[in-house]
Amino acid sequence: MKKFALNLSKKLGKATLPIALAVFAIVLFGLMYSNVRLQNVTIHVGQLAEETIRANKTVENTKETEQRKRLAEEAVTPEYVFQADVEEIQKTRITDLFSWVNQINETYEKQKKKSETTTPVEGKVALLKGQFEKLSQEDVTFYQKFSTTFYENLFSLNTTQLSMVKSEDLTIMNTIMKEHVRENNLIELRQKAVEETTYLDLTPAETQIMKELLTNGIVVNDVYNEKRTNLLRQQAADDVQKVMIYQGEVIVREGVQIDQNAMNKLELLGMTSQNKTIFPTIALILAIVLQIVILLFFFVQTTDKDRKYRLLTFYISAMTLSVLLMKFLQIFQTEELSYVPFLFPAAFTPLILSQFVNRRAGIIAAMFQVIFSMFIFNDAMGNLLAIILLNYLFDGFFGTALKQKRINQQLLPAFCWLLGFPVLFNFVLVIYQGMDFSDQKTWMTLLCGFIGSLLTFVMSMGLHPYIEMLVSDDSVIVLNELSNPNHPLLKELLEKAPGTYHHSMMVANLSANAVADIGGRSLLTRVACYYHDIGKIKHANFFVENLPAGAENPHNFLLPEDSKQIIFGHVIDGAKILEEYHMPQMVIDICWQHHGTTLMRYFFVKAQERNSEISEADYRYPGPKPQTKEAGIVSLADTCEAAVRAMDAPSQAKIEKFVHELIQNRLIDGQLDESGLTMGEIRTIEKSLISGLASTFHSRIKYPKMKSEAEKMKEENDKGGN
Repeated sequence: MKKFALNLSKKLGKATLPIALAVFAIVLFGLMYSNVRLQNVTIHVGQLAEETIRANKTVENTKETEQRKRLAEEAVTPEYVFQADVEEIQKTRITDLFSWVNQINETYEKQKKKSETTTPVEGKVALLKGQFEKLSQEDVTFYQKFSTTFYENLFSLNTTQLSMVKSEDLTIMNTIMKEHVRENNLIELRQKAVEETTYLDLTPAETQIMKELLTNGIVVNDVYNEKRTNLLRQQAADDVQKVMIYQGEVIVREGVQIDQNAMNKLELLGMTSQNKTIFPTIALILAIVLQIVILLFFFVQTTDKDRKYRLLTFYISAMTLSVLLMKFLQIFQTEELSYVPFLFPAAFTPLILSQFVNRRAGIIAAMFQVIFSMFIFNDAMGNLLAIILLNYLFDGFFGTALKQKRINQQLLPAFCWLLGFPVLFNFVLVIYQGMDFSDQKTWMTLLCGFIGSLLTFVMSMGLHPYIEMLVSDDSVIVLNELSNPNHPLLKELLEKAPGTYHHSMMVANLSANAVADIGGRSLLTRVACYYHDIGKIKHANFFVENLPAGAENPHNFLLPEDSKQIIFGHVIDGAKILEEYHMPQMVIDICWQHHGTTLMRYFFVKAQERNSEISEADYRYPGPKPQTKEAGIVSLADTCEAAVRAMDAPSQAKIEKFVHELIQNRLIDGQLDESGLTMGEIRTIEKSLISGLASTFHSRIKYPKMKSEAEKMKEENDKGGN
């Protein structure tokens, strides 16, 4: 899918995005238009009744009942609770504040006499704030409301001024707080208190202090008792008698104009088709446009080109299929089969978008899936549409709650989010509707909800690998195929460079284990290691691991510059070969990055012996440095395996020392700076590499050679002949 999108974008150029979104919008509108198109109705408001219409059944006039309940609730006077102690608490806080200021001023005055130095105001403020650490959280919150300028102004006042400000502030507060201070008059009373300061003979600093003290000191003391008020309102609503429409009741008489009240009753009785207007069509167009705008915004915010087109193609495909499935279910929906919409696996599209794009895409899909279902199932009777929307919304959002990894790796969370919780919520919705459990329709609704959730769970597990193939070049299926020893490249590597082949297998084991220990992509790393040195097949004998025993190293006959080009070439050639075989991009990236920009020290030293002006940069690998955690681990494992293999009698201590020094040198050289590895992860990797190398290259005990049975028999025969 990604390749298709990229190829399409190359052909269409800048027109790709508008064309794709336009086609998407047209397809969605075409699918849902039949549900919102303008239709003629037989009965409408203002029409003269051709005959007397009577109620065909007894039902509650819910709109009228709700209206009467609402009026009864609005007639209830809100309840408040006056808290007299609030005033004393605020006064105490302000009194304590001035007391601390006076104490600090006295302390600094004594110090000033001794040392004859002036203490800055900042020091006093800091000491005052230190007092707050001993207080309760509520008190600290109160004092933090004051600005730093307030505290600085406070310390600029002398004892007389402080006393006067405190006294005036408490007097005004006492006057104001005697009243019932509520949320709706709090600002007004604070303003009134501040205006009182204009009648006092105060300096600008004192005025500012008074304003902040009054603004923060005057608080609500008459608290709205929401619980009590709601209880009274509920009681008032409960006292309202239900308004009923009784069977046989005259709704509208012949020749009388049908008003809105009569129309509402007819709709409740199901005696008229839904009055469809142009507005649902306009709403559908606007909903589609809104989705396009959000997708465009999301598209622009995404910086990576591959992710952009994955988002575009995957979202369009998934949402189109989702709407198609809803339309298919809507075909079978009737008043008798009202439970059919619950078969829809509402969590599936948000789940796969969350898994393969990102959680934001999944949330957007969940929302618009609900919005489009509103148009598709708008013929649902009664409050069934609201129940369907709630069901889809609940399931869709829970589909985005899972982590971005395979469902079979998180079975318990997947079972809960995709099956357990949605089924329970469906049960809640059934209870809410007051459905009769002796009615078959109730059990069918629950069963359909269960099947819809089960479909999500099963489809997510079964289709995950195949969907992964559509959106990614490194799916598990692809990686399993690439890890097959019969792959042409691996067979060629084994034939032309057997030493490199064995080295690659060893590096794969070391790297995969280390990546697994830090929670990375272990299988992808293993496959990348199989092919990371594939470029060596072009000049296999120029790499020491492929030389036959006793063979002369060909680099002894080459200039350092020529040797450098051959060694460098295995990275460049390897990347080209992998690109020709359309390998996953991360496999190609690891081929490029597994040496980073490290120095080819041996040939650099040889070159310097010939020419001391040779630059170190000329003998560094082209890079780039490892860009991912997996690439960083492969670069370490590659060097460690080759070096330990070359050791004489490698021991645990030797291996530990070498691996530690290698990692330290790579860190100093900056080779892991761009890999994203943390120091904690690097320590885990070091332990894993040491463990793997020690178990592979451990020193073996040399047992005394035993003569074969054949040799013994030969010696005995020789003795007998003699």
